[in-house]
Amino acid sequence: MVRKLSTEFCGLSFTNPVVPASGTFGFGLELADSMDLNVLGGISLKGTTLEARFGNPTPRIAECNGGLLNSVGLQNPGIRELVNAKVPALRRIFSGRIIANISGFSAEEYKECCRIADSCGGIDIIELNISCPNVHGGGMAFGTDPGAAAEVTEAVRSVCSKPLVVKLSPNVTDIVSVARACEDAGADGLCLINTILGMRIDIKTRRPVLANRTGGLSGPAVFPVALRMVYDVAHACSIPVMGCGGVSGAQDVVEMMMAGARVVQVGSENLRNPFACKEIVEDLPVVMEKLGIEKLSDIIGCA
Repeated sequence: MVRKLSTEFCGLSFTNPVVPASGTFGFGLELADSMDLNVLGGISLKGTTLEARFGNPTPRIAECNGGLLNSVGLQNPGIRELVNAKVPALRRIFSGRIIANISGFSAEEYKECCRIADSCGGIDIIELNISCPNVHGGGMAFGTDPGAAAEVTEAVRSVCSKPLVVKLSPNVTDIVSVARACEDAGADGLCLINTILGMRIDIKTRRPVLANRTGGLSGPAVFPVALRMVYDVAHACSIPVMGCGGVSGAQDVVEMMMAGARVVQVGSENLRNPFACKEIVEDLPVVMEKLGIEKLSDIIGCA
C-alpha cells in the first residue's frame, strides 16, 4: 500500500507536512549541494527584517540537557536581499512551499517588510514572527499581548495578499487568547511554538553563558509543551495550525498532527543533523504502516 503524505494548509497543497523551521535551515541554498531539497514539503526561511542585522554579540549558543539555548538575534541580510536574490535562487531548484519568516520592531516596520515580501512571486506564505525572544523592543513584545498581536496582524493583513501565518510565543499565560486575537485580526493560519525563554550560568566564571544573558530554549525538552499548546489552539481556533517545537523524528510529526497540526516544522534537530528533515520524510511511511495509517490527512486533530 502506498502511504499518502500529502497535506493541505491555508488552501495550499504540501507533498508532505515536513518543513524546516526558520533559523535552522538558512535560506535552503546552503544544503542544496548536499541533498535534494524537493523531498521537503516546504522551507521556512531564516528570519528577515526590513534592514540587514548583524545579530547579537557572541556567545550565542549554549547547550543544555534535552536541547539548546540560542540568542542569535535575527542576523540576516534584510528583506530586499531576500526577495531579490535568496528566494529567486531557491525557487530555481525547489518546487515546494517557500515560507518567508518576517520580524520587526514596530507595526509599521512589520507592515513594510511584509509588503515587500508579498510582492515576491516565489514566496508562498508570509510567516509573521511576533515571538522571537532574542531581540529587544520587538519580536516577542508583540506576541505576549493579545491587543498588540492583533494590532500588528491587522496592519500586515492590509498589505498582504498571500496566506498570512502568525508565529506565536509560548512565553505567555494563555496562548489561546493571543491565537484568537490573531485570528480575529485576519490571520489565515497560526504557527506554534517559538522558543521558551531560558538561561544558563557558567559556574566557573559566575556569569551567564550567553552574551545576551537569556536565550530561546528549543529541542526535545520543549516538545510536550509545544504539543499541549498546538492541541489547545487547534481546538479553539478555526484557522489551520503549523506545529513546531522539539520535533526530532517521524513519530513526533504524527503526534503533532494528531494534536491538530496540518504542517509540522522541525527546528533545532536540523542543527544537530542537517539531514534530519529528509530522514523524517523517509521514516514517515514506516511509522504510518505500523500504526495502520493510510493518509496523514486522516489523523489531523484525531486525538
